[in-house]
Amino acid sequence: MQGASSGIGYGLKYQARCISDVKADTDHTSFLAATLSLKEENEVHLIRLSSSGTELFCEGLFSHPNEIWDLVSCPFDQRIFSTVYSNGESFGAAIWQIPELYGELNSPQLERITSLDTHAGKIKCVLWWPSGRHDKLISIDEENLYLWSLDVSKKTAQVQSHDSAGMMHKLYGGTWDPHDMNSVAATCESYVQFWDIRTMKKTSSIECSHVRSVDYNPKKKHILVTAEHESGIHIWDLRKPKFPIQELPGHTHWTWTVKCNPEYDGLILSAGTDSAVNLWLASSIHDELNESQTDSPKRRVDPLLKTYSDYEDSIYGLTWSSREPWIFASLSYDGRVVVESVKPFISRK
Repeated sequence: MQGASSGIGYGLKYQARCISDVKADTDHTSFLAATLSLKEENEVHLIRLSSSGTELFCEGLFSHPNEIWDLVSCPFDQRIFSTVYSNGESFGAAIWQIPELYGELNSPQLERITSLDTHAGKIKCVLWWPSGRHDKLISIDEENLYLWSLDVSKKTAQVQSHDSAGMMHKLYGGTWDPHDMNSVAATCESYVQFWDIRTMKKTSSIECSHVRSVDYNPKKKHILVTAEHESGIHIWDLRKPKFPIQELPGHTHWTWTVKCNPEYDGLILSAGTDSAVNLWLASSIHDELNESQTDSPKRRVDPLLKTYSDYEDSIYGLTWSSREPWIFASLSYDGRVVVESVKPFISRK
């Protein structure tokens, strides 16, 4: 189904690439979005959806030094988040805390808890332990993975172990396995590598083509989804890793990011440089989410549920809400945040 967006919009002042669900905020549907400006002081916006679900408003606006390339909200403390940033010449990463009394301040300053400053190469992302209160972090640069122990109270982060992906592999990012906390998937040019963080060694890999984004299905073990520049979206069963179990067409230009829904099995979002967000339904759970349909089981069903196309620039930022999993937020490069609901595509049980 094609169609323009009917979502709720919010505009950032500068160009942007990063948006994160504030998972630890159980009272509000909240997101953090960050800007990517070369010339100006950059900003982190704390955005909340109104209780009526009809308006987005800025709950907090914080200055941040340097352009922000990655941002992730802490899963156990809504005031803490990580960023990867660049001053145009070098990259760094840090853990930040929103000031407790920021609502009473005219120009609140973020508190830098600590820096992840061991990296010599270009840092790509920071991964938080998937759920619950835990002190482990992983940072990934172009060649290495580092496992950190974070102590917020002491404002320190110590490297526990690290290893190199090898000279032949340039890393782009990764994700933590929500079913196996000892496993992390890291993306590189032609592979997804799987790492055991207990030994900090590679355990296996699957061959992909120009993979840019990867996400685990949080409802099913062994299921991984990859977004590949020109090859669309592949769904993998890691017990049979030679070939994907399903292929989705992706986007008319590069497919840049993919996100599995945290609650509804098989519901997948993707975004790309064609200025569109696509909502997909993996075939294995088609009947579960579309009980009212009367299609024959033998009929091939189009996995594309909807295309949201009311954007004017490439979309790099994409996240589901963990509090209201039928809601997602997207961020286009021109700084436009759009929040949408996918409730029409979820069966009422």
